[in-house]
Amino acid sequence: MLKFGVIGTNWITESFIAAAKEVNGFTLNAVYSRTEEKAKEFAEKHGAIHTFTDLDMMAASNEIDAVYIASPNSFHAEYAITIMNHGKHVICEKPMASNAKEVEKMIAVAKENNVLLMEAMRSTVMPNFRSIQENLHKIGKVRRYFANSCQYSSRYDKYKEGTILNAFKPEFSNGSLMDIGIYCLYPMVVLFGEPREVKANAYLLESGVDGEGSILLNYGESEAVVMYSKISNSYVPSEIQGENGSILIDHIQDMTNIEIRYRDGRTENITVEQDKPKMYYEAKEFIELIERGELESKVNSHANSLAVMKIMDEARKQVGLVYPADRSNNV
Repeated sequence: MLKFGVIGTNWITESFIAAAKEVNGFTLNAVYSRTEEKAKEFAEKHGAIHTFTDLDMMAASNEIDAVYIASPNSFHAEYAITIMNHGKHVICEKPMASNAKEVEKMIAVAKENNVLLMEAMRSTVMPNFRSIQENLHKIGKVRRYFANSCQYSSRYDKYKEGTILNAFKPEFSNGSLMDIGIYCLYPMVVLFGEPREVKANAYLLESGVDGEGSILLNYGESEAVVMYSKISNSYVPSEIQGENGSILIDHIQDMTNIEIRYRDGRTENITVEQDKPKMYYEAKEFIELIERGELESKVNSHANSLAVMKIMDEARKQVGLVYPADRSNNV
């Protein structure tokens, strides 16, 4: 059994724990929080034995083999590097870091310590994404990738009332692109690689983060169009358009229904069963990689994570979205 520690005591950590408990080989052994009271409360709720308020002590502990990181984005790199320097494996919630320079440092440390580092991007390790990969040839020459993820944030109501929560604070490297847009970009990079050119547009909130945005990406003989928002909803599916047909994806981040619509009028449902919790598949991928002694996911690979972050860096540069973490890393 792999002994896990978790950093972060929020709802997403609870979702990861619930999903990971369905994977053979997972046991929750430790919880880190900056306050002892919160650490103990969370540990008791989820059956963890050990609690830590000192990150270095947690990293050095023999009570953990791997750590799931779900702290605010701006802390991902620092926490992951500390954990990996003590020989522990890391699965880090998306986005992996604040910028590409931080991702590069994280990858270097993972390699130096011979540990697994994987971004917790759930959609690309789901069975239905694999179905898209296996059936992509059926639509012929791909001409356009369109991904749409617009989800009105419950925290935006508070924002409009004058209370700025973490989701809209630049000091935590947050905002629409980092939180939502990445769900559109990561599958694109896995399927088609890095684009030749990036053109971005966004609406910046007064707090200093983006409320919504769109990106046009040039692939030479094809293009990608990505739109995302935390201040509006969209009910339009995502789509991969080929010369012989199109693959329709109901929700780019969950991929629960996948259908091919051919140019001749035929339709083919290529959906496969996904009866596990959403985060089960990333936990399974991570644990099985460790058990096989592999230090990198072939799907959520170092190269893919870095490529996505470089795209987001360029998009943020074009729209004037700068985080404090960028200044400290001279981005």
